[in-house]
Amino acid sequence: QVQLVESGGGLVQAGGSLRLSCAASGRTFSNYVMGWFRQAPGKGREFVSAFDWNGISTWFADSVKGRFTISRDNAKNTVYLQMNSLKPEDTAVYYCAAGRSIRTIAEVDEYDYWGQGTQVTVSS
Repeated sequence: QVQLVESGGGLVQAGGSLRLSCAASGRTFSNYVMGWFRQAPGKGREFVSAFDWNGISTWFADSVKGRFTISRDNAKNTVYLQMNSLKPEDTAVYYCAAGRSIRTIAEVDEYDYWGQGTQVTVSS
């Protein structure tokens, strides 16, 4: 059974940092794209960042470029989202996702597996 479990969310002041973790289990993800999405209250789920576990490609939404980085620990089968210079508009529930056949990185429907989400709140 595939599981993606996020952790690391919390309350932080604007300008601060958080690191989110996504522990993946239940299968080998070497041929998967691993992504982070977020959903603010009253809004749809939006793409944040992703990487190709089998390669070196990474992608970022324009809104987080230069502030967020994505990385992985192969030994722990864990994906990280380092978030720096946080802004109040970054407040959302952040979700980890995994997809095998991704044609459009930012397309929610193309991801096969999702975590339960972790809340990030940035105060002004």
